[in-house]
Amino acid sequence: MKLLFLACLSPKTGNCTTAERIRAHIESAGHTCELRDAADFKSSAEVASLIEQKPPFEGAIAIHLFKGGRLLLGEATVPSENTQVPFGVVFGGTDINEDVKVEQKRAVMEQVLLKARFAVAFTDKLKAEAEVFLLSQSSKIYVQPQGIKTDAAQSFCWSEFLRRSGVSGDDVEDLHVFLLVCGLRRVKDPLYLLEAFSEWHTENPLVVLIIIGPKIDPVFTEEVEAISKRSAGVYLAQERSQEELHAAMRRSAALVNSSVSEGMSAAILEAMDLEVPVVARDIPGNTAVVQHEVTGLLYSSPQEFVRVSQRLLVDGELRERVVANGKRYVEEHHSLDHEREAYQRLVDMLH
Repeated sequence: MKLLFLACLSPKTGNCTTAERIRAHIESAGHTCELRDAADFKSSAEVASLIEQKPPFEGAIAIHLFKGGRLLLGEATVPSENTQVPFGVVFGGTDINEDVKVEQKRAVMEQVLLKARFAVAFTDKLKAEAEVFLLSQSSKIYVQPQGIKTDAAQSFCWSEFLRRSGVSGDDVEDLHVFLLVCGLRRVKDPLYLLEAFSEWHTENPLVVLIIIGPKIDPVFTEEVEAISKRSAGVYLAQERSQEELHAAMRRSAALVNSSVSEGMSAAILEAMDLEVPVVARDIPGNTAVVQHEVTGLLYSSPQEFVRVSQRLLVDGELRERVVANGKRYVEEHHSLDHEREAYQRLVDMLH
C-alpha cells in the first residue's frame, strides 16, 4: 500500500522524531510511506493533486489535526473520486491543548476527525480532552503511547560539551547540570525558570542550567539568547545529534521540562529510559507521564522548581526511587514493539 504521511518536519521537533519512527513501523510491514512536510503545502487542493499522481497514493496519515489533517480534506480544484483517500490522524498535542480554543480551527478539526478512519492520542488525558472539545466519535480514537528508544553516543566528551556551552572553570566535574531540552519556541517556555535559577546559582555556583534544542522560532531564539547571556548560571548550547543529546542527558543531574503545553514529551520519556531524574512543569501532558515523587518531580512555579530540585540533590533515596520507577514505567508503557504492532493494525483500517 502506498501511503502519504504529512507532519510538521521543522528540524528535530518532537513531531518530526515521532513521524520518522511511525514511518519506520509502517514500512516494516511492507508498505511504502512517503513522509512530507505539511508546511510545504498551502492548501488541501495541492495535496489532492499530489495524491492523484501516478501511481496514486492509496491512503494517508497526518500528525496534528489542524496543521496536517486539514490538508487531507480533499478540496481538489477539479472534483474527482480520488481527491480524498482514506486517512488517519495522530494528535500532535498543541492541536488538542491549544488550537481547539480557536473556533475557526476547531470547526476544521471536527471535520478532519469526522472523516478520519482512526485517530491516535498519546495519552488517555489527550483522548478525554479531544472528546470534550471536538464532536468526536469516541470509538475512533485509540490511545497509543509513544515508543521510546535511546542510544547515547559512546565517544561523547562531557567536559568538551560544557566548555562549548560556555561553562568554564576547573570544577566542571562537580557541577550539577540541569538540562532543559526543547525546541526554541514560545510554547516550550524556556525563559520561565531563568530568573529563579539565576538566584539559586548565585547562592550555589555548582548548579547550572543548560538549554539545548533546535532554533525553531528565529525571533524568540534571539530573545532566549539575549536573556540567557545576562542570566548567571544559565547557558544556551548548540543543538546536537540525538545520540550526543542522550549522552549529555546521562551526565546531567536532571532533565527539565518547562512547557506551557505538551502532547507527550519524548525528552521526558528518553530521560526516564536513560535513568535520569525528570523535573517537569505541572501541566496535563506531563502529569500523564510524571507522577510526583514516583516517576519524577513536578512543579507549578519557578520557586517550587528550585525547592524540588534542591531536594533532589540532597535526597539520594528520592533520586533512586524516581529513577527506578521512571525506567520501569517506560519499559512497561512505551515499548517500541507495542507501538509498531499498533500502527501496523491501524494502517490495515485504511484498506
